Amino acid sequence: MAAISEFRRGMAIMFNDDIYVISEFQHATQSRGRAMIKTKLKNVKTGRVIENTFRTTDKVDEIRLDEKSMQYLYSDSESLFFMNTETFDQIPISAEMVGDQKRFLKEGAIVKVLFHGNEPITSELPTTVDLEVTEAEPSVKGDTAGNLTKWVTLETDTKIEVPPFVNEGDVIRVDTRTGDYVSRV
Repeated sequence: MAAISEFRRGMAIMFNDDIYVISEFQHATQSRGRAMIKTKLKNVKTGRVIENTFRTTDKVDEIRLDEKSMQYLYSDSESLFFMNTETFDQIPISAEMVGDQKRFLKEGAIVKVLFHGNEPITSELPTTVDLEVTEAEPSVKGDTAGNLTKWVTLETDTKIEVPPFVNEGDVIRVDTRTGDYVSRV
């Protein structure tokens, strides 16, 4: 059991029979001096963020999550397969658990996987990844006025918008949180 006063960003807790990670918290007091803590909690399985207010007398179960570096190997229709880089054990993780980030996974990529005991809970890609452009429309010469963009296809078959100077064969850096173009590498 953990006291509410011990809350910190990134702490995993059991709340409503699910595991949540504290993404934000703020101490607040009411007019009568009762202290409360307003939190934003992220469900590690679904990624949904909820807001909840705890009183200082509340107790929650702190959950210990182990972080392991795993290498992405391949996927089938319902699972993605990762290998522990230290023990070489292979584990399947459901495509739903990886979520939208699977668009930026290429074979051999290193991913952080959080475990609760021996059960994988969630995976997290690095903030940015470098991917090669496999298809790109040619840009029109002299078309440089304004904020022009064009669509390109990356080596993971994901389409994103990029500036007109990006060409087929270029390697670009992509933000995995938003799916936006960052820079040319």
